[in-house]
Amino acid sequence: MIYGGKSGVPAYEYYEYAPKTKDYVVLIPVINEGERILKELYRAYKHHIAAHADIVICDGDSTDGSTEERKLKKLQVNTLLVKKDKGKQGAQLRMGIHWALKRGYRGIITIDGNYKDSIEDIPHFIRKLEEGYDFVQGSRFIRGGRAINTPLVRYLSVRLLHAPVISLTAGQHFTDTTNAYRAYSARYLSDERVAPLRDVFMTYELLAYLSVRATQLGYKACEIPVMRVYPKKGKTPTKISFFKGNSELLKILFRNMRGAYNPQ
Repeated sequence: MIYGGKSGVPAYEYYEYAPKTKDYVVLIPVINEGERILKELYRAYKHHIAAHADIVICDGDSTDGSTEERKLKKLQVNTLLVKKDKGKQGAQLRMGIHWALKRGYRGIITIDGNYKDSIEDIPHFIRKLEEGYDFVQGSRFIRGGRAINTPLVRYLSVRLLHAPVISLTAGQHFTDTTNAYRAYSARYLSDERVAPLRDVFMTYELLAYLSVRATQLGYKACEIPVMRVYPKKGKTPTKISFFKGNSELLKILFRNMRGAYNPQ
């Protein structure tokens, strides 16, 4: 069935394998992640993540067979959402946020689907949401976190540019601001002064915006330690191209600093 397709919500199909069973949901955006997403879901299965939160795949319309129903059901995926509209990561996340808020979850955890992150840390994010935090950023760079095989250019760009600018914009110190492993309360995402369901968020704008808007509005935010592992050899699993992708990230970063994404 096609849902959405109106302003701020991309058109998408949804395949509900089970009803809502938990107060929290894990949204995993993917597009042709192949074995990486299946390994990540198996890791979640092994650590009993479905006992803590419903797992929802936010697919950008993959064609590699990795989101085949039988595989996902076996790995305890609750629902598959398939975007049928324009946009990249931002559109996939808006699709997931729309679904999650409509379903009545108290909080949302997002994590990349490329098997780089410690999905077993999901309960720690939930604990922080239960403590009253509205934005919880995962960080490999704080005490207890682990950054393994991080490419030098990526490390320097996050530590020396992205994190300082986001911290300045947010008015609170953050260390790992390009990391999509984070959690949000439903009350934060539902605030009309936040309004995440807008078509301006097509690529990586939404991650930058939600990193700063919480503290700007007086919501509680914190970081918790996580692990992020890059492969020792081979191509780095990322959808951000070195020149064009990083150039666009910089533009987003400074637009965000000027408040360009705030609701008018």
